[in-house]
Amino acid sequence: MKIALLGYGKMGQVIERIALERGHEIVLKKDQDTSFDGLDRADVAIDFSIPSAAVSNITTCFTHKVPVISGTTGWLEQYDEMVQLCQKEDGAFISSSNFSLGVNIFFELNAYLAKMMAKLDSYKATMEEIHHIQKLDAPSGTAISLAKGIIENSHYTNWTLEQAQTHEIHIEAKRITTVPGTHTVNYSSEVDSIEIKHTAHNREGFALGAVIAAEWIVGKKGVFSMKDVLELK
Repeated sequence: MKIALLGYGKMGQVIERIALERGHEIVLKKDQDTSFDGLDRADVAIDFSIPSAAVSNITTCFTHKVPVISGTTGWLEQYDEMVQLCQKEDGAFISSSNFSLGVNIFFELNAYLAKMMAKLDSYKATMEEIHHIQKLDAPSGTAISLAKGIIENSHYTNWTLEQAQTHEIHIEAKRITTVPGTHTVNYSSEVDSIEIKHTAHNREGFALGAVIAAEWIVGKKGVFSMKDVLELK
């Protein structure tokens, strides 16, 4: 498989190493100052760039008929636009706030727990996410996905970084040097607390999941999710 890497920071470099170990070839390593030369030879593109570059990168891939795996967050207000473009170009697309296999299992646990807690009004849901200080967006895309998982399965209607009102989930976003990513969902009452937590030990899990998604999407058409890749539906 020939891969175009869009974004060649720390994540891009880990993805490169894992892809090479799995027998794939890197035909493009694009950072902010490089062109798209090599994209036409790619079987798939993996985008871990920056929010301001993501839409341009994805658009270019679709117009070149290259499937896209996007792990960039902070641009998702334009997600529907990219889905429409993918469909127009008969392309293939997976965008995920987190490609870690463990995190995607965590998403399922979170949704299941939210369903069980939905009728227990004595418990209040809160969340915490911790990342390295280089992370540009807050809260993380993963935290937003977790909050949406709760909202879709309970009486909560929104999340906030501020003081939570009724039916809002407070997310505390912390930035600490070198932390790859930790996400905690907590339900607290006056008598006890229930907590689920995912802790990433390094970037390997995110990179491996992205490469597995890239392997899966080649030859397919449509808009998919990691649920499709991991057969969680």
